[in-house]
Amino acid sequence: MGKQLNVGVIGLGVMGQRMLARMAGHERLRAVRVWDASPAAVAEVQQRWPELRVAESAESLIQDSGLHSLYIATPPAAHMPLSNLAFDAGLSVFCEKPLTVDFDSARQTIARIASEKRRAAVNFSLASSAGLSALQRAFGAASRQPLGQLQSVELELAFAAWPRPWQAAAGAWLSQRGEGGMAREVLSHFIFALQRVLGSCSVTSSAVDYPDDGQSAETGLKAELNASGVPIRIWARVGGGLADYNAMRWQASAGELELNEWFSQARERQADGSWRDLGQGEAWRTAAHLDQLDQWMAMIEGRSHCLPGFAEALAAQETIEAILAGKSA
Repeated sequence: MGKQLNVGVIGLGVMGQRMLARMAGHERLRAVRVWDASPAAVAEVQQRWPELRVAESAESLIQDSGLHSLYIATPPAAHMPLSNLAFDAGLSVFCEKPLTVDFDSARQTIARIASEKRRAAVNFSLASSAGLSALQRAFGAASRQPLGQLQSVELELAFAAWPRPWQAAAGAWLSQRGEGGMAREVLSHFIFALQRVLGSCSVTSSAVDYPDDGQSAETGLKAELNASGVPIRIWARVGGGLADYNAMRWQASAGELELNEWFSQARERQADGSWRDLGQGEAWRTAAHLDQLDQWMAMIEGRSHCLPGFAEALAAQETIEAILAGKSA
């Protein structure tokens, strides 16, 4: 086992605390310093993990000479400034999505990462999933196409409420159309997976439903996209008596691949019409979480990893913003 890799965490809401819990069980990654603008969030984390040191500010945390990496779990407006401060301090960065609200700043940061060979990634959790690996084997650039030629992709998302109850403490920004909404927070995961497998997507048409208050995030959308000549249909809705679910179907000439519940359930229909389970449940989710931490460790150490970089995350967000902008066919 190698040396311990020390992580600083900025942002102690739901995502920050989830990552703290996951790192607590890892053999080498260790959260050692934390900071949040909310005293209540800091107090909650101190109660759960009293061994963590609380920094006086985000800037002082980043300047800690004992850190190897920074995890950023703040609202998106702070992502680029904090990332650049971390790069100034020689740290690698693992950042939550959405990546940014300032695309020009993000592009400048991406150029800096490339020119200075900085180490940075974004938390699209599906990158470490067995479901994404199954998609790449079936339809990726190096695939032998065991299910035949891909013909279409369909994605359905539903939420009983937005934000979801467990996100209630995340802040008002999550429910507002400026930075939040289900498309940026959830649909982006699946757009990332699409573009990881098929390359860039173009938006053919989209229609987005917004509340009349001029401020709240979208409550529904329908969109048609195209990637490498493959038509993609997306439907998403908040409310309407629907329970939370997500389902993605990849239809090919000689079979189909269906993924549900954050790619934690997958099954394959073969040419004879029979279905085969590829895996499902808690074991897949646990394995994905552990693999993500191992990939993060590899990034810190400059080794090959599968985590999406800032450029790939920005490409997914650009597709999301094009969907939200609305486009008639």
